[in-house]
Amino acid sequence: MSKRYTPVSAAADVEAALRLLEGRWKLVILFHLFGGKVLRFSDLERAIPGITQKMLGQQLKALEADGIVHRQAYPQVPPKVEYRLTIWGQALCPALDAILKWADQRAEA
Repeated sequence: MSKRYTPVSAAADVEAALRLLEGRWKLVILFHLFGGKVLRFSDLERAIPGITQKMLGQQLKALEADGIVHRQAYPQVPPKVEYRLTIWGQALCPALDAILKWADQRAEA
């Protein structure tokens, strides 16, 4: 059953959804994890030039807390931690593809 929106409730829900993705690096992290990729912290760090370890850790913790990213820690030395999108996180892919297509239209205009 689809939720019925009023202009006010739609605006509030869009604001809440955007809060989950706000931050300079979250969308970049998500793009690297799309397609079922499983990456370690160091893989993400290498893939995203300019991000600090502290910021990457903070963004990953926030994405995990919001249920978008799953963190798997293995009990070994040195520590091994892998990140992947949850099913709900993977469901963002079509929406972000649509945003990219929308942005491309500006370049064409």
